[in-house]
Amino acid sequence: MSKIVSAAPPNPKLNQILARLPAAEYERLLPDLELVPMPRKWTMSESGDHVNFLHFPTSGIVSLIYDLEDGSSSEVALVGNEGMVGISIYMGGDSLPSSTEVQSAGSAYRLSRKVMKHEFSLGGKLQSLALLYSQALICQTSQTAVCNQHHSVEQRFCRWLLMSIDRLQNNKMAITQEQISHLLGIRRESVTQTAGKLQKDGLIAVARGCITVVDRPKLEARVCECYAAVTKECERLLPAPKAPK
Repeated sequence: MSKIVSAAPPNPKLNQILARLPAAEYERLLPDLELVPMPRKWTMSESGDHVNFLHFPTSGIVSLIYDLEDGSSSEVALVGNEGMVGISIYMGGDSLPSSTEVQSAGSAYRLSRKVMKHEFSLGGKLQSLALLYSQALICQTSQTAVCNQHHSVEQRFCRWLLMSIDRLQNNKMAITQEQISHLLGIRRESVTQTAGKLQKDGLIAVARGCITVVDRPKLEARVCECYAAVTKECERLLPAPKAPK
């Protein structure tokens, strides 16, 4: 994987886990952090793959997706710059039961399995943050399972959209209705109907391959309690660090 070439100076602290590290730990990790691109639709790992790198996104969104034998699938969690991808490295397993796919293009810093396991064994701040983030991720996957079982397609759509734009820090995202259908595990016709209804009510604007949130307060009023539950738990476990200079 080639490194990103950008006019802007790279900044690992755009990832909130890395931003929370004490100066000494951060400086120790810095030489081993490699900046890599995350192109849209990139499958970072398949279910059961041996995970060799831990990725710390600085932008973009990665989806954790469960695929069933009949070809259907469903997203169980989203990861943005608040977290990391590849937690099996320090959780004691070599692989994850879900696949990881880039939903929105961005970039990440990756750290090798060897370096991460060594850092974890030191029992420093990175270990503590990694475990707290794992708890937050478990909360998100558990709440998603409840949401998928008990809430309407519209509520699930609103939850997913709010969680996505939170990680993009933008009110606009590039995605097709086919992709949304794949991520939410619902028929494309249901996505079309739901998006059309929300657009008619003035909450979103839908264009080809793009969704823009027009009225966030109204969108939050239509979402189920799952969005607030996950957001509050993540904020409790990992309070937002100071913005990087």
